[in-house]
Amino acid sequence: MEIFTYMEKYDYEQLVFCQDKSSGLKAIIAIHDTTLGPALGGTRMWTYKSEAEAIEDALRLAKGMTYKNAAAGLNLGGGKTVIIGDPKKDKNPEMFRAFGRYIQGLNGRYITAEDVGTTVHDMDLIHLETDFVTGISPESGSSGNPSPVTAYGVYKGMKAAAMEAYGSDSLEGKTVAIQGVGNVAYALCEFLHEEGAKLIVTDINKQSVERAVEAFNATAVDPDDIYDVDCDIYAPCALGATVNDDTINRLKAKIIAGSANNQLKSSKHGDIIHEKGIVYAPDYVINSGGVINVADELVGYNQKRAMKKVETIYDSLTRVFEISRTDNIPTYVAADRMAEERIEAKRNSRSQFLLNDHHILSRR
Repeated sequence: MEIFTYMEKYDYEQLVFCQDKSSGLKAIIAIHDTTLGPALGGTRMWTYKSEAEAIEDALRLAKGMTYKNAAAGLNLGGGKTVIIGDPKKDKNPEMFRAFGRYIQGLNGRYITAEDVGTTVHDMDLIHLETDFVTGISPESGSSGNPSPVTAYGVYKGMKAAAMEAYGSDSLEGKTVAIQGVGNVAYALCEFLHEEGAKLIVTDINKQSVERAVEAFNATAVDPDDIYDVDCDIYAPCALGATVNDDTINRLKAKIIAGSANNQLKSSKHGDIIHEKGIVYAPDYVINSGGVINVADELVGYNQKRAMKKVETIYDSLTRVFEISRTDNIPTYVAADRMAEERIEAKRNSRSQFLLNDHHILSRR
């Protein structure tokens, strides 16, 4: 990979390599865009096959956070960190403290949080060295378990999708097929069950399925059968890329709305479901409740305020659907356009401010 060529092509601002010999830290911080504010994005720890693969992952994830934060209406840019190593074997406290010192050295340009392979405890270690970290333990002023908040945002987004598809945002009597019943999906089931939706669930973990069946009178199916059930809404809440060549013609739902990341295997699948008239709630918009929640920690966490902000996911998706309808473009394209318009508006206002400032100084 020609790093500067790649950064220039996709307009990245900064790539930071962090190394600490004594702890074994090898981390890459990618900052994509800070037009809207400091870059916020989690720290992922993974056993990458090569340094090039780690760099590419950091860059890709950072750009995704720019769009996610912009679409969520947050005054935050996009960034991400990857730490090269096995999270089960290579962690030690000094590694995260050393990493915290690197974050502190960026002086607020980048704020981190937990991600795949990292935990609240890891964030607490980072917090010993810097305040530019979210998702720390509740005793330190964190918002705690983000799963119910993320689920609430998905629930609100699902209602916005129902309004677009059916002309009513009521989910009472609607059949929702939920692929994966982890922490977020279980909390989502609670919201849906309370409104009177009918649930069909699957998961590779049989205990998770049994728990949902018992609590919500859900119907259980085998993992591969979830794509064939008669339902109104398909909710991918576990694996990514479940909307693909193998499943897309099996889905009977009029809506695709769930908490999973990267639900479309490729952009062509977003084009196909648009042509089929299926209402797709773009994943980074509908599942942004978690990042909205941790962002509230930056101003002193207030749960009521955070939940009110999460409710705006309904409005964000309504806007996405409007753009899609008006311009006859797939919703995943409409979501990108909405995020880009917000960033561009801020960039233009900043340019105008600098221009006015220049005129004032030139008159002196």
